[in-house]
Amino acid sequence: MYLEDRTVRLQLWDTAGQERFRSLIPSYIRDSTVAVVVYDITNANSFHQTSKWIDDVRTERGSDVIIMLVGNKTDLSDKRQVSTEEGERKAKELNVMFIETSAKAGYNVKQLFRRVAAALPGMDSTENKPPEDMQEVVLKDTPSELKDPDGGCAC
Repeated sequence: MYLEDRTVRLQLWDTAGQERFRSLIPSYIRDSTVAVVVYDITNANSFHQTSKWIDDVRTERGSDVIIMLVGNKTDLSDKRQVSTEEGERKAKELNVMFIETSAKAGYNVKQLFRRVAAALPGMDSTENKPPEDMQEVVLKDTPSELKDPDGGCAC
């Protein structure tokens, strides 16, 4: 992605948070600069598990890592079990960044990665404020009404 006066290359590893991959997680975390810990806003248990994953990241990387807590599936707001305020509160308590997204609808996904890239070392930005010389790109969110009738990913 293009940010400020440079190109930032993000390499993503999706471990899915499943216990069967737990033994592999330290090797993914070891060389990472950023950890994106995602929970399902319609599943309170997935939200409660995020503390464990954030602890694992910090155990492996210490404070030398950017962590973003992400509440996903905002397109299912009628089934919400975790409020935005709960997510914000946990992020503040754990001193991590926070955003809510809908991967299905494309809501806030690009913003998530813009914020992560802007927080990288040497980017001289704050968590909530984009750098002043950052090129503004206007992206339109996909309305949540436009759902894939087959239930597939609309990424």
